Amino acid sequence: MSNEFRELLRKIGSGTHTGKSLSRAEAAEAARMMLLQEATPAQIGAFLIAHRIKRPTGEELAGMLDTYDQLGPALQPITTFGRVTVLSSPYDGRSRTAPLSPLTALVLSAAGCPVVMHGGERMPTKEGVPLIDLWRGLGVDWTQLTLKEVQQVLETAGLGFVYLPTHFPLAQGLVPYREQIGKRPPLATLELIWSPYRGESQVVAGFVHPPTEEMIRSAFALRGTPWLITVKGLEGSCDLPSDRTAIIGITSPGEEEPQFERLCLAPRAYGFAAQSVPLEATEQLTENMQAVLQGKPSSLMQAVVWNSGFYLWRCGVCPDLEKAIAKAKVLLSEGQVWQKLQQLREISPCCVKL
Repeated sequence: MSNEFRELLRKIGSGTHTGKSLSRAEAAEAARMMLLQEATPAQIGAFLIAHRIKRPTGEELAGMLDTYDQLGPALQPITTFGRVTVLSSPYDGRSRTAPLSPLTALVLSAAGCPVVMHGGERMPTKEGVPLIDLWRGLGVDWTQLTLKEVQQVLETAGLGFVYLPTHFPLAQGLVPYREQIGKRPPLATLELIWSPYRGESQVVAGFVHPPTEEMIRSAFALRGTPWLITVKGLEGSCDLPSDRTAIIGITSPGEEEPQFERLCLAPRAYGFAAQSVPLEATEQLTENMQAVLQGKPSSLMQAVVWNSGFYLWRCGVCPDLEKAIAKAKVLLSEGQVWQKLQQLREISPCCVKL
């Protein structure tokens, strides 16, 4: 048993009237002791559920991110492209709607905007389809690559995927606690805002509840990282919905301090009024994704164009959303995104033979 960790647990777990939040340094230490398993399983489980009940603060998230940066994998800055966009989604996947971010990442990469993603296998509590399965279905298997190989692919093709079990086994070691406590712990918020890239990046974080967005913005402000996009996305992901107004927060550098802008984008105003694409069996979904990359029209194609257009705009490829949507259509219809996938298949040391 760790007496030091017990004191941190006592601080957050003492109830509404006497419990207190951790300082940034204390939160960093708590994360370190959990990742290194210096705290006992009983202590870790108690901490995670107590922290969920209390709800984390931005300062606590900042401290935990400090530890993730210290102990986690690090892709080094690349010089062949500009600012990297980190597309983050809940690790426990999707259970109702089709994930769009792998295709969005390919569109961005085809336009010269590098992208980093991260995640693992099926994970509690949702046990939804993970992004890594969709990449396998597209013919790219990131699971067997070393971090050095991921770095090489990122530098060559402008796209990389950090795979938790191989590249961040310390974080993977905490996954069983999700099933044992039966709830997403606050650590699940870290997966939405952690960047495994050490150069200048723009993190895109999905959220469901407005207080989560406030915590994320606070954590980024404390850490002095100004580039952030928050999206009230599909199932908490960074995928913009097609059937309702997309609520988005844009944080960017200002002259003296970061500036924040709220966007409320109605898909109908841009010609998109379809329902969100329902989740299908992985094999069928990846077939449909390949059809999109070959320029075949579908509801999935519409959703990808809507998402890709938004991110092309925010990455500075186009001056406004209308032009960015048109750009996304051209990239897909002319085969440039399909060519990007072919490049990934060819240079990846562990491509999947389809």
